[in-house]
Amino acid sequence: QVHLVESGGALVQPGGSLRLSCAASRSIFTINAMAWYRQAPGKERELVAISNNGGSTNYADSVKGRFTISRDNAKNTVYLQMNSLQPEDTAVYYCTADFMYWGQGTQVTVSS
Repeated sequence: QVHLVESGGALVQPGGSLRLSCAASRSIFTINAMAWYRQAPGKERELVAISNNGGSTNYADSVKGRFTISRDNAKNTVYLQMNSLQPEDTAVYYCTADFMYWGQGTQVTVSS
């Protein structure tokens, strides 16, 4: 089992940047997939980015070139660097480990 805590969400202006963090309660070295999802009001939860233990990453088309997922196994932490944020990126962002364990989410609001 692993407990996940997200942080870093905030109110930011369009074009701005944020870095989200997901701290795990134990080593993530053996966790195959660490991923970020998001859920906007009235919409289904959607996959944003995924980092596999072998080093590969994948992104939703809507965030490619703007978001970067990274994992620091030594710190048991996964990050989501978000650049060029747009109002449509507004959502609660969730971290998941192997799609089994989920954090409580962190709110990202992009607005002027």
